[in-house]
Amino acid sequence: MTRNINREHKESLKTLDKVALFITKIVGTMWCAIAFTILALISLPEALHNGTGTTISWIAQTFLQLVLLSIIMVGQNLQSKHSELRADADYETNLENKKDIETLMQRLDDIEENKLNKILAILKDK
Repeated sequence: MTRNINREHKESLKTLDKVALFITKIVGTMWCAIAFTILALISLPEALHNGTGTTISWIAQTFLQLVLLSIIMVGQNLQSKHSELRADADYETNLENKKDIETLMQRLDDIEENKLNKILAILKDK
């Protein structure tokens, strides 16, 4: 019987794991990145007004951490989806190959059996 990895994974998740996945799904969207960008841009004028140190701090602490984090998560989610599709395609290919190998093995068994029967028939005639 084939294992259902997705079901096993889902059943192994604890409540906090499910909360973490839920939050990750929300934060890892472009809508969240846009919301974080708007939120970050609200404080930009004040950071620019307070000088270079505050501006650099705004870039490092607000923009990079708030906005780019969610955009990176979006990219990782897209890469993950691509990997899942590749894995599914590989699995389907492996199943097809398994069937082909089983067919070839049966044919080889039939050939061997025919050979043995012919050899036995020749030996019987002698």
